[in-house]
Amino acid sequence: MFAPSQEQVRRFFCEAWSKHQAGQPLTPLEAQAADWIVEHPEYHQDLADVEAAIARQYTVEEGRTNPFLHLSMHLSITEQVSIDQPRGVKQAVQLLAHKLNSVHEAHHVAMEALGEMVWEAQRAGTPFDGHAYIDRLQMRATR
Repeated sequence: MFAPSQEQVRRFFCEAWSKHQAGQPLTPLEAQAADWIVEHPEYHQDLADVEAAIARQYTVEEGRTNPFLHLSMHLSITEQVSIDQPRGVKQAVQLLAHKLNSVHEAHHVAMEALGEMVWEAQRAGTPFDGHAYIDRLQMRATR
């Protein structure tokens, strides 16, 4: 399993954005990242300076979303949907996208559910429950 460091994640997003802006060729993963970065102009400044991005701390007290965590979650959900893992996530996100008329907003709802499920698993010391995650997404898509 690939487990990049915080610095590697931040470098990846900054470099993908820089390459995108320069019109340089991107790997498929960099292209996905750049697509999500385009959707988040509020993060463009954060990605402009690699060294500043690596050094920056994003605290709850600051009241800002960590752009690298947010973009990483977009990539995670993109991957989940592409391989339908956990099984049913593709349909659930598609239902959300239809309901919200936005794949982007569907991802944000899925991120919230994913974050809740990870937090609950960590708090309880149990494995991630993929079925409960899909149930939560389905419920949000149908209410």
